[in-house]
Amino acid sequence: MPRALVTGITGQDGSYLTELLLKKGYEVHGIIRRSSSFNTARLDHLYSDPHDSAARLFLHYGDLSDGSVLRRLIHAIAPDELYNLAAQSHVRVSFDEPEYTADVVATGTLRVLEAVRDFEETKGRQIRVYQAGSSEMFGAAPAPQSETTAFHPRSPYAVSKVAAHWYAINYREAYGLFVANGILFNHESPRRGETFVTRKVTRAVGRIKYGLQDKLFLGNLESKRDWGFAGDYVDAMWRMLQQPFPDDFVVATGETHTVREFVEKAFGCVGLEWQKYVEHDARYSRPSEVDVLLGDPSKAEKGLGWRPTVGFDSLVRMMVDADLEMAERERNAKGFAIGAPSPAGATR
Repeated sequence: MPRALVTGITGQDGSYLTELLLKKGYEVHGIIRRSSSFNTARLDHLYSDPHDSAARLFLHYGDLSDGSVLRRLIHAIAPDELYNLAAQSHVRVSFDEPEYTADVVATGTLRVLEAVRDFEETKGRQIRVYQAGSSEMFGAAPAPQSETTAFHPRSPYAVSKVAAHWYAINYREAYGLFVANGILFNHESPRRGETFVTRKVTRAVGRIKYGLQDKLFLGNLESKRDWGFAGDYVDAMWRMLQQPFPDDFVVATGETHTVREFVEKAFGCVGLEWQKYVEHDARYSRPSEVDVLLGDPSKAEKGLGWRPTVGFDSLVRMMVDADLEMAERERNAKGFAIGAPSPAGATR
C-alpha cells in the first residue's frame, strides 16, 4: 500500500487530494495545526477512528514553522510521496502578515526539503515531493504564462512562493531529490475558504437570496483570473509524482475571466441583478495589483495527459448551488418559515 504525507491536509486542496489518494488505495497521513476549535470539517466524511483496523487516514499535529517536528514525522511515517500544500495562502492577508507568510510559505518549504534530505541520507530511500506553487508568482508578467515565463511577484505571498519554487529546484539539482513544482492557477470549489473572492461571492449570493445578507463588498472587479475546479487540479498533482523524472508544470484552463464576470454569472444563477447588491470597498484592494493571470497548460496536457473537466460556467453553478443549500439551512436554523419568500424576490 503506497503511503502519502500531506501538509495542509485540512484545506480545500488537501481534502480533494485525500479523497483521490484514498480511492487509489493509499494510506494517507496529514499534518494539522493544533487549535482550540475543530479545523477538520473538510475531512470529516473521510475520517474514521484510527483504532479501526481498516482506517487509512491518520492525522498528526505539526507545523511548517517547526522543523524538528517535520523531521520526526517524516522519519516515523516514511512516506513514498509528500505533498506540501500548507501555506498562509491569502494574498491580501500576506500584506498584513508578511513575516509570518514568508516563514511558513518560503522557509517552511525549506524545512520540509531539509527533512526529506535528512530522511533520504539516513534511510537510503527516496520520497517523491510535490511542491505547491501558485500563479501569483507570475504577478505582472505578460499573459499567457507558462513554465518559461519569468516571475514578477506582486505580494509577500507571491514572493514567498517564488522562493519556495527555487528552493525546490535547488534541492532537486543539488541533492537529487525528486521534487516536482506545480504552478497552479486559481482553482475553486464549494470547499474554498469563505474569505477568497469566488467563495465570498457565491456565499453572498445564497445569503442574499434567502434574506440573510443585504450587500456584498468587493475590491477590484476588473482583475482577470484563470479559474478551474480544485478536484481536477489535485489529479494533476498526483500525476506529477508518477512521472519517471521530476519537472515543473503549469496547471490551468487556458481561459481568463474578470471578477465582474464571475459575479454576474453567480448572481445570474438565481435571477438577481448583481448591481443592486455589490458595492466597492477599497479595503479589499491590494497595494500592488495583479491584473491578468492566464495559464498555458500545454506542457501538462502533453506530459501528464491532464485536462480540466469542469468549465467556468459549471464551476460557478456548482459553487452557487452548494451555497444556496448552506444558506437555506442557515435561514431555517434562524427560525424563518421554510416557505417564506426571499426579500430579494428570487427563485431557485
